[in-house]
Amino acid sequence: MNEYLSDERFANGRVCPCCGSDAVSKNGHQKDGTQRYICKDCGKSFVSTTNSITSGTRKKLYVWEKYVECMMLGLSLRKTAMLCKIHRNTAFAWRHKILDVLQEMADEIVLDGIVEADETFFAVSYKGNHKNSKTFTMPRPAHTCGKKSKKRGISGEKVCVLCAVNRNGLSYAKLGNLGRVANKDLHFVFDNHIQPGATLCTDAMPSYRAFASESNVKLVHSKGKESRCGEYNIQRVNNYHKKLGDFLESLNGVSSKYLNNYIVWHSFSYYTKNAFEEKQEILLRFAFITPKKITNNQLSNRIPLPVAC
Repeated sequence: MNEYLSDERFANGRVCPCCGSDAVSKNGHQKDGTQRYICKDCGKSFVSTTNSITSGTRKKLYVWEKYVECMMLGLSLRKTAMLCKIHRNTAFAWRHKILDVLQEMADEIVLDGIVEADETFFAVSYKGNHKNSKTFTMPRPAHTCGKKSKKRGISGEKVCVLCAVNRNGLSYAKLGNLGRVANKDLHFVFDNHIQPGATLCTDAMPSYRAFASESNVKLVHSKGKESRCGEYNIQRVNNYHKKLGDFLESLNGVSSKYLNNYIVWHSFSYYTKNAFEEKQEILLRFAFITPKKITNNQLSNRIPLPVAC
C-alpha cells in the first residue's frame, strides 16, 4: 500500500509536500520500512503520507483501505469501527476527513447543457455534545431528537440546500442560507458551477431571474404541467431532493455543520455513473493523494452554520 501511495502521489515526479520543491532525494527508511525523503530547499524530511489526511493517524494504510470499503458499503460507524478495529470516535473523524477531501473534487464540478435547479430545506441542527466546548454556545434551547421546528413553513429555523442536476447525471449541491432564497444566495452556491450559455430550468421563484441574467445563462421557468413533461422540467432535481432526504434520514440526523459533507457523499454515491469498485478506487486514491491535512480539532471547531452571510 505504501508503494501504491508513493507511485500515485509522485506520479509526475517527487515534490516536497511542504514547499512544493522538486529538489527531493531519498533519506533512509522508518522502522517499518517506509521510505523517507528530504527536501534540499526547505530541509524538511517527509514520507509519502505527509500533508495528507492519513498523516499522524498512527494507523497502517491497509486500515484506511478497509475503512473506505466500509464507507462505500454504507456501514454504520459502530460496525465500521468494529471491522477496522478503531474507536467509533476515530471512525467519525475519518469519515469527515475523507469527505472534506471529497469536497475538493465537488468544487471542480461545472454543470453544462440543460441544468435543473431547485432548493430543499432541512431543520437547523446543532446535534452533538457541546457541554465541554470552549468555542460554541447554543443559540437556543436544545430540541428533543425528532422535534419539529416551532415555526411553520420556511423560516430562519430551516437551512436551505440549493441543488442543481444536469442531464448527464452530474450534480452539485450546497448549503445556501437560512430561510428564503435571495439572489446573493444563488451566487454563493452556483457561481463557477454552472457554465455560461447553459439552460437553467427552475420553478417560478423570482430570484432565479436576476441570477440567470448576471450569470449569462438561459432561464426557463417550469410550472404546472410543464414541470412534469416536455424537455424543460425539474423532475430530476426533485428526485435528487427525495433521495437526499432519504439518505440523511437513514443517518438518524445530521448536524448542520457537517451537512455539506453528507451532501457530497450522497452525490458521489448515487449520482456518479462509475461502478461500485471504480468509485471505491476513486475515493481511495483521491483521499490519499490530495495534499490536505485535517486535525480532529479542526473538525469539531468548524462553524455551526456554513451558510451565506
